[in-house]
Amino acid sequence: MEPTYLICLPFAGAGASFFKGWQRYAPEGLSILPVQLPGREERFVDSPHTEVARATEDACSQVLDQLGGDARVALFGHSLGAVLAFELAYRLDGVNGIRLARLFVSGSPGPWNGRESRATGLDDDGFLAQVRRFAGYSHPALENPEMRALLLPMLRADVEMHENYRPASDKPLSTPITSLRGRDDELVDADQIAQWAQATTAGFGTAELDGGHMYLADDPASLLRLIGAELETPEAR
Repeated sequence: MEPTYLICLPFAGAGASFFKGWQRYAPEGLSILPVQLPGREERFVDSPHTEVARATEDACSQVLDQLGGDARVALFGHSLGAVLAFELAYRLDGVNGIRLARLFVSGSPGPWNGRESRATGLDDDGFLAQVRRFAGYSHPALENPEMRALLLPMLRADVEMHENYRPASDKPLSTPITSLRGRDDELVDADQIAQWAQATTAGFGTAELDGGHMYLADDPASLLRLIGAELETPEAR
């Protein structure tokens, strides 16, 4: 496989460290490049973004600084990360030297299909209960009162960003898309991931892997094998 960078965008509440262990599972020639948004980990003191446009601008600057010149890239994002990856694909498309091979979106309805239920504006307990329903899991750190107080502003910002998201353009990408879900995901069904077909004029496909909504946390190796195989298909740029 031609050397490729897999740019990974975080789901709500996640930092770049979630993806850093993925390199050990990546096929030869695939380099994992996580994006670190503000409000978490080494950028904890920075104010988190509440708008997808600003988060995407931040991510684009990071990616271009790290890639330098010519590079073949693919994008991966789960849930909130899926819409961030979609918007980042628009920004990278046409950048001199950047070749977008494929966009991988996971655990998300199509970009023009917003979420009906909302968590923004609820009190802390109600907010966290709603987020648990959305995500299908709860981070253990949120059970610690001190950690919860530290993490809540960032998590609230991420959720607000996702709930208020509207695509910057109604024009589909010219980059092929693979839309993914966990086979037992009770939050996003097969019809919803198929909605991403409207977001590209190039090749499109769907795939299911074992697990629920957070299948990518349980078995990153299977996910990265699939990504590697998709990047070898003739339609991948």
